[in-house]
Amino acid sequence: MAYIVNHLPEYPNERVLVGPKTFADAGIYKISDDMATVSTLDFFTPVVNNPYDYGQIAAANALSDVYAMGGKPLTAMNILCYPIKSLDRDIVVEILKGSADKVDEAGAVIIGGHTLQDSEIKYGLSVTGIIHPDRIVTNAGARAGDVLVLTKPLGTGLIISAIKADKVLEEHVNLATRSMVLLNKTASEAMLEAGASACTDITGFGLMGHAYELAEASKVTLSFFAGRIPIFDGCERYVRMGLMPGVSKLSKKYLKDAIRINPKVREELVDVLFDAQTSGGLLISIPKGKAEILCTKLKERGALTYDVVGEVRERGDVSIIVTP
Repeated sequence: MAYIVNHLPEYPNERVLVGPKTFADAGIYKISDDMATVSTLDFFTPVVNNPYDYGQIAAANALSDVYAMGGKPLTAMNILCYPIKSLDRDIVVEILKGSADKVDEAGAVIIGGHTLQDSEIKYGLSVTGIIHPDRIVTNAGARAGDVLVLTKPLGTGLIISAIKADKVLEEHVNLATRSMVLLNKTASEAMLEAGASACTDITGFGLMGHAYELAEASKVTLSFFAGRIPIFDGCERYVRMGLMPGVSKLSKKYLKDAIRINPKVREELVDVLFDAQTSGGLLISIPKGKAEILCTKLKERGALTYDVVGEVRERGDVSIIVTP
């Protein structure tokens, strides 16, 4: 994707405050001195068997890009592809109901959408939000001396793969679903109040992929403490079963020269660090002196995890270091 984006033509516009070149979570366009719009979209095939939950997850995932930048979502539009002649219409209704309920929970509203005939279901949202131009949190602001906080466990990609392979344990489905339907709204509010330097949400490129983008955009090196990184129960088991998603394997291969991993870190855990997430948490970079405030706020507001998992260093010979 980096190759493709870097070969696209550029049309400079002074009102574009955040565009595609830093691989940020959303685009930002300045309307006035005190208002800018935040725009994003995301959609994907079903990740769980329950259509209502799928709709909720797809909505939470799309909204997350706005929250990662400190924005407030206002409106959303449905993106729906499905086999019109063969799919039970009640399933479509449940997907859209799940999404509508989650968007309403976010304080936003669905104002329309578009459907397309396709051989399989694909669903998601385009989202528009607002943000103050002086209060944008991007993936380019991390500074040496910051620490890193992660707000959801890793492993949803492996659990989704286990669901599709019919090898999953039901308790793992419930844990992952609870995480994926959880909005990053309160985590975003907490990071803004605490004074975060940078942020990205963890989705399809996994923790290592999105951390790499943050490190490159900020021109720093991120150091992770593998033993502190939260993961869902069962994930290492699913790695050993050969259920690592293909996109996760590609990320691991692509980033092999940009990451230095201590050989004492278990290989199964390493694979989880590359696991492609759906509706994952926020990775927040924050000055060390403000970390306790952030972690306390996250805990009080129901974040699934809220501990320091790493630190930001001056730029070294690699983008990411992983220690035991």
